[in-house]
Amino acid sequence: MKVLMCAAVLLAVCWAVESKHTPPTVKVYSHGPGEFGKDNIFICHVSDFHPPDISIQLLEDKVELPTSTQTDLAFNADWHFHLTRSAPFTPKEGVQVLCRVTHGGKVTNYAWDPNM
Repeated sequence: MKVLMCAAVLLAVCWAVESKHTPPTVKVYSHGPGEFGKDNIFICHVSDFHPPDISIQLLEDKVELPTSTQTDLAFNADWHFHLTRSAPFTPKEGVQVLCRVTHGGKVTNYAWDPNM
């Protein structure tokens, strides 16, 4: 009987941990207007996700922007996390700028639109 009770508790704990997975909300934007040829800052804000195991990459034509910085991981009262990564860049016509987010084994790309 004790073995059955322990197994039930273990199953309940595992299920509770897995049920906390919440995919992130991602917003990509630039600090200034999206003007080609003018220096700007590319920003990727990721929020409302759980668990905190996440990776954010900023890419320009599939190459990671080398001088990106990231805020410290922070959380809300409900244990959902948020994080922001940014990098200086100069928008060029025909060059794709992406924020690549990896969370829970899922990789998703979010493209910057200069008309935003």
